[in-house]
Formats: sequence, C-alpha cells, structure tokens
Amino acid sequence: MEPLFLFLFTGFVSMSGALSAGQLNKLPDEEKPAFMQSRNGMVTVIMIGNLAALTLIGSLAYGFRTLEWWIPLSSIFLSFPAVSVGITQRLFGDKVNLFLMLPLTLASIGLLYYYW
Repeated sequence: MEPLFLFLFTGFVSMSGALSAGQLNKLPDEEKPAFMQSRNGMVTVIMIGNLAALTLIGSLAYGFRTLEWWIPLSSIFLSFPAVSVGITQRLFGDKVNLFLMLPLTLASIGLLYYYW
C-alpha cells in the first residue's frame, strides 16, 4: 500500500474520531445524547476518543518516518481538522461520526501494524 494513502486514511479517521469524542464531552449535561447520561456511556466516549488519539499518534509517527516531514505536519494542523469539522461532523453529527469512525479507527490500527 502506498504510504501516503495509508497515512491520510489512518490520520483522518483517527483525528475525526478524537474530535467527535471531544465535542460530545464538551456538551452541557442537558444536551448530551441519551446514551451519555449514564457513567458507562461517558466512559465509552472517552475511551473511544483516547483510542483514536493514540491511533493518530501512531499515524503521525508512520507519516514522519515514511514521508517528507511537511506532509504529516500540515495534515495534522490543517487538512485533517478542516475536513473532519467542515464535512464529516456537519454531515453526520458528532454522535454518528464517532461511531462511524470507531470501526475505521480499529481497521487503521491493523493497517498501521501490518504495513509498518
């Protein structure tokens, strides 16, 4: 697999999952979705966000190792957040985006492990 495509896929889905988890955690208690009203729901969102953030760190390490330094650096600050917030979170909403990115983040972990 082409390193650039692997980096862009794994970085985007993990950044999108982490940002969605962060947005859900910042909501006031009365605006949180029903599943987050319990303690287990909140812990689940936090754990998914942490898993996505760790995958993002792995994706960045892979990107810095295999690509030019400016590609991962510009992607982490410009491309990934802009596409995530500008398109996927507006299109799906934070809750759906989080649970849509969860299986993709898990697949990203396997892809990073396999191709590294």
